[in-house]
Parts: sequence; C-alpha cells; structure tokens
Amino acid sequence: MFDFLKRNRLVKRGLSSGKSRRRRTRNEFLQALESSAWTRALIFVAFIAGLAALIFSGQQPEPTKNFVIALLFFVTAVTQLWINQPHTFRSSSRVLLVFGIIFIQLAVTKLVLTVASAGTVTFVRPETGALIVPYAFAPLVLSVLLGRTHGLFAAVFGSLWGSVLFGRIDAPLLVIGLISGFTAVAFTLQVRKRSRLVRAGAGVGVAIWLLALTFGLIGPFDLFTPAANNWKMIGMQSAFALINGIVTATIIGGILPILEHLFQITTDISWLEASDLNHPLLRRMTIEAPGTYHHSLVVANLAEAAAESIGANATLCRVCSYFHDIGKLVKPEYFTENMNFERNPHDDLAPTMSALIIIAHVKEGVDLALKHKLNQRIIDIIQEHHGTSLVYYFYKRALQQHQDARAGGKIMNLREEDVPEVAEENFRYSGPKPQTKESAIVSLADMIESASRSLEKPTPQKIEQLVNDLIAQRIADKQLDECDLTLADVTKIAERFRFTLTTMLHTRIAYPKADTKPTVLRDEPLRPDVMAANKKPASAPPVSAA
Repeated sequence: MFDFLKRNRLVKRGLSSGKSRRRRTRNEFLQALESSAWTRALIFVAFIAGLAALIFSGQQPEPTKNFVIALLFFVTAVTQLWINQPHTFRSSSRVLLVFGIIFIQLAVTKLVLTVASAGTVTFVRPETGALIVPYAFAPLVLSVLLGRTHGLFAAVFGSLWGSVLFGRIDAPLLVIGLISGFTAVAFTLQVRKRSRLVRAGAGVGVAIWLLALTFGLIGPFDLFTPAANNWKMIGMQSAFALINGIVTATIIGGILPILEHLFQITTDISWLEASDLNHPLLRRMTIEAPGTYHHSLVVANLAEAAAESIGANATLCRVCSYFHDIGKLVKPEYFTENMNFERNPHDDLAPTMSALIIIAHVKEGVDLALKHKLNQRIIDIIQEHHGTSLVYYFYKRALQQHQDARAGGKIMNLREEDVPEVAEENFRYSGPKPQTKESAIVSLADMIESASRSLEKPTPQKIEQLVNDLIAQRIADKQLDECDLTLADVTKIAERFRFTLTTMLHTRIAYPKADTKPTVLRDEPLRPDVMAANKKPASAPPVSAA
C-alpha cells in the first residue's frame, strides 16, 4: 500500500514511469500440491481403489488373489518409478498423468472385453473383442509426452495389470500388450510430425495382427461352417486387428493438445509449430533489429547441432534461440549488431549506464514473452541465457575510468575515498544460471556466435582456440554449475561448435574483376559515323630539332 502511494508521488513528479514490468505469477498453493508427498499418496490410493473396482467387478474366480497380485505389481511399479525416474516421481502432476493414462487403458480394456463376452453389441463379439482392445494407448501417450522410458513403463505394467483383470493370468493378452506397447515406443522415439503417430499406429496394428494369428485369435476354421463364412470372419478379424492401432493413434493425436495444456508439457510437435518465423515478435525483429534477428538464426543453428550431439532436445533449443534476445527490441540501437556506422550511442554514456541498458534486455525479454504468452521454457531460457555473467567490456572500461579518476585526483589533491569504487556486481546479469542442458547450450551458443564476429580472417585453428577459451571462461566463472551437463557433454558441444563455425565462417575464392570496357560484336557491321568516331587520329610527325 505504502509502496503504491510512494510510486504515485514519484510518477506525478516525473521521476518514475507509470508502467510496471510484467512478472510471472506463481500460485503457491499449486506449487505446494505439485511437490507434496501427500498429494502423490492420494493419487496412489485412488489408483489402487480403481484397480480394485475393475478386478472385483463382474463374475470371475478368485478376485482377491488377483487383487493381491495387482498390488504387488503396483509396489514394483512405484519402486521402479522412484529409482529410474526420480524427477517424475517428485512431481504430482506427472504421477497423475502416468497412472491416470494407464488406468484409462485398463478401464477401456475391461469394458471392451466384458461387452464382447456378453455379445450385446453387433461388432464387439467374443471372436473380435481381444482384437479391438487399445493395447498401445498408454505407451503411445506417455512416450510422446514424457519420453521412451515412460512409454516402456506403461507397456510393461499396463500389460501386467491388464492380464489379471479377469480372474486369471491371460497370457495372450499379456504378450500382445507387451509387444504392441514396445512397437509403439519404437515408432515414437522422435515424433516431430503428427503423421508419425499414424505410422506408429499402423506398426502397432501389424504387430497385433501377427500376434493374433500366432495365438489363434484369428480363425480357426470350423469344419461345420461354410468356407465363405470362415473367410468373411477372418477378413473381419484381420481388419479389426490392423485398424486397432491406427484408430488408437488418431484418437491420441486429437487429445494430445489437451493433455499438453493440462499438464504443462510441450512435445516436439508443438515446438515445431512454435518455430514459425512469422511470429509477431520475430517479424518485428526483422525490421527493428535485423542484426539481432540474424544473430538469433545463427545461434539456433549452433544450439540445435550441439543439442543433437549430446541427445538433448534439439527442437527446443532451436525455438528458444529464436526468442532469446527479443528484449533487444526495446533499445535495439544500443547493441553492436544493430548499430550504424555513424555513431556509437555508448560513447555518450557512463559505463554503468551502458551496462544497465545491456543487462536490461533480459528483463525486457521476459516482459515481451509474458505479453505474447510464449511457452514457459522459452521464458526460462530468456532469463538464464546470460546467467550471472559479467558485462566484461563495460566493466573494464569502468575500471579504466576509475584509474584515470584516481590519477587525476592526485593532481587535484583529492582523497582516494572521494573516488567511488567500481562494484563488479553492478556489471553482472541478475541470473539465474542455466538450469537445464538446453538452457546451457543456448547460453554457450549465444556467447560463441557473438565472439566469432570479432575474428579477423578466421581459420580452423583460431575458431578452435576461441571456442575452447570461451567455454573454459564460463566454467571458471561457475556459470554451468547448476545444469546437468557433464564434461563429456561439454567436449561434444565444443566439437560441434567448432565444426559448425568452421563451415559458416569459411573464406571464398577471390574472383577476378570483370572487364568493364565496352566490347564490339564483330559480326555486326558498324555504321560510318561510328567508324569515324572510333578512328584514331594519325600521329603527328616528329618536330625537327633544328
């Protein structure tokens, strides 16, 4: 309240702007739920209750025994998730996504097979029920949203739980679920187009068809049934098996955007959609800050190549590189790549003010990103791509001015304490440091691309020295301490930077200049006036010395 009144007084006096910078609002309640162990416990209890409802419903022998087996599978699943995927285990929303999707598959499996055994629906008959179960639903969804390991997790445990829903261990159901789930994961290792989902569904359909033939779920022939009816039934069963995966993949393609929005997950498909260079901010950059726009494109190429070399998310790196410097749109003329050749605006400013303008482009970038509702990962990388690094040029300039002031102060008989000291923290970005591999890669690519512009007559040796020195400086400055890059990763990134820069900054052959003298085509007759004009005058006779 008092801050608001104080701000109003400053605005009236012209000492403050009436505008306030946008800030990311964080819901403390939702954050507490996200990290709460009690929330995860509640999700686990709800999943166990759902399993009990599925197992004890209907008429099947020994449901209690099967429920105990399902509980043992559950303990194994939770332990495996805790050991192999600690990040997912600590996130309540991810736990809800994993077990919720698996439960949906189990519920649909129970419903389909129950209706098939009852025979109340025309096309869902006992001979076709096992062929239309969505075996690959959970593996496909989790593989695309969370990665291959989560897809394999869903394939294994979804099949195990599905095999005990009907009072006995159903071996064909277990094997078909496992292999179709593994097939789905194999086809979705890198989904960058929605058509890849349909291809994965087709692969799952072929796998289900082959396994159904193996287990005798298609056919067999009945000696007392006409052959035409046998072939008709086999054709219908084969069609159900082959279409099963395609229909499942099509449904998943429709619900993926909803799941991405609900659980704040961005797939490679969405990252590719976000990489459209016609975004309003990027179009503004082409006009108002063309140097920054070109710099961002080169950083995107460097970051994508480096991310691919270490298995990071290359598409994310490319998209975030496009937007990492959008804050320069506020004062584009104060950045080297956008300056004209007439004047440098920093010549009229103190080093502290110049550093303040340079550092502010991070906060301005976050402000623009929030205004245009960019992805949260983009906002994080905008904040982190400089970490807490030093604006070295203006810091050295400030130190030089400080030394000059002290030397002048001795002449003017001023005390040393009257000359203010240069504080290094005033020339450092506010951070935070890069928190992920992708953020660190974009940070390194941004630094190296900027520095490579200062190379005169670049050679592979100069580029290698530049890359090694700059990365060593970042490591010595502890800018990579909070991300999970290893030394092996850094070595691969440096190698890919060297290769990409060498190909970008290669020299061209100096072509000879074209002859600009007018030439006359010999096959065209010249007019008499042209011939007279081109005729050289006869040389004058030599003047006699006498």
